[in-house]
Amino acid sequence: MRALPLAILLVLCTAASSAGDVSGKVLFHGTPPKPFLLMMNADPKCMAQHKGPVYAEDVLVNPNGTLRNVLVAVKTGLPSRKFDLPGKSAVLDQKGCQYHPHVLGVMAGQEVEIINEDPTLHNVHSVSKANPQFNIAQPRAGMKMSKRFEQAETFKVKCEVHPWMGAYIGVFTHPFFAVTGDDGSYTIRNLPPGDYTIEAWHERYGARTLSVKVTGPGPATADFTYEAK
Repeated sequence: MRALPLAILLVLCTAASSAGDVSGKVLFHGTPPKPFLLMMNADPKCMAQHKGPVYAEDVLVNPNGTLRNVLVAVKTGLPSRKFDLPGKSAVLDQKGCQYHPHVLGVMAGQEVEIINEDPTLHNVHSVSKANPQFNIAQPRAGMKMSKRFEQAETFKVKCEVHPWMGAYIGVFTHPFFAVTGDDGSYTIRNLPPGDYTIEAWHERYGARTLSVKVTGPGPATADFTYEAK
């Protein structure tokens, strides 16, 4: 393989060393909606896996006043180039007749492994628009299937057998995305210097955007706020 010229290597090294992170929290103001109780009694095998009541995950407000399951990603500002795929597959699991995680971010072309860990039938249905839909049964525990999504979009995945089951997959042409967890925070790592639009997306409350400037290795901050409806 022919070695790269020294000038190009220096440019690549400089760009890598000057990359920075964008971090923040997704705040929630107001009174959260009352959690919706999931009625799993139609399938005793689902109920048997839970010791108490199970609630929907469409709005999960953390004790620190932040919002969980928000998909945060770079919307504009990236250079026009192809980014390398991650070295491992993303996983969408079915356990306790719920999807884990509830919101999943993947790169276009990345392998997504969909697993059934439940001793009951699940039917995985992608309600996608830009990517071809699929509707595939997984009748036994331990069954797996692999999917790849080539077009950027965010879409719902649901189970036709258990109507309360739902998750969302966000597909991106780049690796600069994250999902908020139980402290409402996120970090998008290793962004090259530049001006960006960062978008936060929530299944109930929609999208918010903020402008942020990355100037180098130091962290940049972008906090989003959602209001109760």
